[in-house]
Amino acid sequence: MNIIIIEDELKTAKSLENIIISLRPEAKLIGQYQGIEDSVAALTEGPQPDLIFMDIQLADGLCFEIFKSVKITCPVVFCTAYDEYSLEAFKSNGVDYILKPFSKDDIKVALRKVDELKNFFQQKTSSDLDALLSRLNPSSGKTSFLVFKNQKYTTIQTDNIAFFYIRNDATSIMAFDKQEFALSQSLDQIAASVSSKQFFRVNRQYLVNFKAIKEVEHYFLRKLYVKLIIETPDKLLINKEKSHSFLSWMEDR
Repeated sequence: MNIIIIEDELKTAKSLENIIISLRPEAKLIGQYQGIEDSVAALTEGPQPDLIFMDIQLADGLCFEIFKSVKITCPVVFCTAYDEYSLEAFKSNGVDYILKPFSKDDIKVALRKVDELKNFFQQKTSSDLDALLSRLNPSSGKTSFLVFKNQKYTTIQTDNIAFFYIRNDATSIMAFDKQEFALSQSLDQIAASVSSKQFFRVNRQYLVNFKAIKEVEHYFLRKLYVKLIIETPDKLLINKEKSHSFLSWMEDR
C-alpha cells in the first residue's frame, strides 16, 4: 500500500508515519507534504497513492483546495484538530475523520475501514461502483445560497452566481445580473461547499464560475490574467504555481 501524508506539523507527521509503519510494516510512504501547492504538484506529477492521510487546515489554506486542482480517486483519512469540517471531508473521498490528538487505536480503526472499503468495492459490479461513486463525487456541490438584502431573505441559485469574492474583509456574491449580495460564510467555507467542476479558487480573494470566464491571457512572471464577462473590482491573476491546475480545470469539461 502506497501512502501519502499531507500535514504541516512535522512532529505530527512523523508520529503518524511511525504509527502507520508499526501497524502496516508492508506499507510504503511515498510522499510527505506540508501545503496545498506542493501536494497538488505531487499528486499531479508523481505516483498515485493508495491512501492519503490529510490534515485539513494547512499552512497555506484548507486542504479542500487540493481537490479543486487535482482529481483524487483513493480513500482519504482526515486528521484534524477541528470538528466543523466533517461534511466537506466526507464529500472529498473521506473514509474517516480523526480528531487530534489521535492515538494508535484511531489509526488502526481508520486502516480497517480502508480495508473494508476495498473489499466492498472488489465485490461490486461496475454499475454498482458507478452509482456509488456518483454519490460520493465531490463535484456535485451546493445548488443555492440564502441571502438577505433590503430587509428580505431570498435564495440565489448557484448557477446564477458569476463569482464569490472578499471585499473589505467580508464575503460577497456577484450574480450574472450584476446584483451583489453579502454572505456570512467565509470564502474557504463556500469553496468547500460548491462544485469543484463549476467553480475555481483563482486566488485568496476570488472564487469564479466557469461560465463567467470570458478569456485568459498570459501575464508577467508566467502568471495568467483571467477576464470575466462581468468586470471585477480587482485584476484576476493566477500565480505560475497554480496556472497548470487552472488550465487543466478549464479543459476538463
